[in-house]
Amino acid sequence: MRVMSKPALVWFRQDLRLADNPALHAVADRPILPVFILDPEAAGAWGEGGASRWWLHHSLLSLSRDLKRLGAPLLVLRGAALDLLPKLAAEIGADEIHAGRLTEPWARTRDAKLAEALQAAGRKLVLHRSALLHEPHQVRTGAGKPYAVYTPFSRTLFGFGDPAAPIPAPKRLRAATGAPVGVDIPTLALLPRPPAPDWAAGFGAVWQPGEEGAAQRLADFLASGVNAYADRRNEPAAKGGTSGLSPHLHFGEISPRQVWVAARAAVPHGGAGLETFLKEVLWREFSHHLLWHRPEMPEASLRAEFAAFPWAPDAALLRAWQRGQTGYPIVDAGMRQLWQIGWMHNRVRMITASFLVKHLLQPWQAGEAWFWDTLVDADLAANSASWQWVAGCGADAAPYFRIFNPVLQGEKFDPEGEYIRAWCPELARLPARFIHKPFEAPEMILRGAGVTLGQTYPKPVIDLATGRARALAAFAGLRKA
Repeated sequence: MRVMSKPALVWFRQDLRLADNPALHAVADRPILPVFILDPEAAGAWGEGGASRWWLHHSLLSLSRDLKRLGAPLLVLRGAALDLLPKLAAEIGADEIHAGRLTEPWARTRDAKLAEALQAAGRKLVLHRSALLHEPHQVRTGAGKPYAVYTPFSRTLFGFGDPAAPIPAPKRLRAATGAPVGVDIPTLALLPRPPAPDWAAGFGAVWQPGEEGAAQRLADFLASGVNAYADRRNEPAAKGGTSGLSPHLHFGEISPRQVWVAARAAVPHGGAGLETFLKEVLWREFSHHLLWHRPEMPEASLRAEFAAFPWAPDAALLRAWQRGQTGYPIVDAGMRQLWQIGWMHNRVRMITASFLVKHLLQPWQAGEAWFWDTLVDADLAANSASWQWVAGCGADAAPYFRIFNPVLQGEKFDPEGEYIRAWCPELARLPARFIHKPFEAPEMILRGAGVTLGQTYPKPVIDLATGRARALAAFAGLRKA
């Protein structure tokens, strides 16, 4: 005779997948109620930005279809998870709620309160390592402290060896009874709505949110891009030069363990491409470890002396940067790519970020906020750690004197101007020797290319030498103080 087990809740958050989902796997032999709760108030300023909301809408549709096919439909709700989850558990008679562990400070606070409320009712919250390779509180230096520098951190994690094989997706699930009626995903209003323009119109041609899309993107990259990754990852015009997995990893449509194991299997003899790619996986891991141990990272500089840094906030400069109208083509191309497809090449992210915080002396938090709203892969740990790295105020920051020259960077990594021509079409007819510095082109060259500086394309918002000198002076003053 079959022994009946109590039902359980599976709370989907940033693990919107069936395969290698420890929370789902832990209760897959019991009646389950899969639930997703849109709880924007809990996150405060760090609720999903516009581009992330677009992704979430489509990812939820994909997850909902997959769960329904397996026999346990997804319950979608909107409201305070702290209130809804204990009630749901009581309604279906569940004694446990299983979920993937999150590193965001607001989520950790909410989880602690939920665990306390459930315990008082004789139930428990069970959190699983779902989004990372290793638990942040378990990775320490020889002195027992959290790592603050990436290189020894990555060396330690490589020393741990490869992770275990991913968990297969369940073939069938049993749905718990007694669940209330949820809401339809479209009613969450995650997509742009009229009369606002559909700024996400170009996203669908580039991205396929959901577990299937994540698996396909990984397969495509491993088949054609990983071996050349070390050489081509810095070329913004290169097709397949990067994996494009970051939004899938953020929403948990694929796990880092799946990525790591599949990459190892695809390149069994290793090589520079594979090693460089796995180091990028570990940079993501490092960012989450930093956030776990330094929860102030999204708002405050990790180096305390930066509280006195002489930023020069300027709404007009910030706006020119946001809209790709700075007069520096590699910066403008990156910012326009971001606006049109919700993503920007990583090398160009560094260039645009450096230009904002160093040449323009705009607070790194302003850039972080813009990326948060416009990136489909907006991730609180990676976004804040990377901005602090560029600004020089993070735990393992770039040297203060490292100021990317956008012209030289463009000429080095996009020598023929292919990337510029794709995203700044008004410059497409300029010859390669001037496409990264149209402000130096002779008037005859500009006229022949149909470019009028200040009209068809902006003049530079700042002189590079002036901006660099101002930034170095600001950093020098900070160091003396």
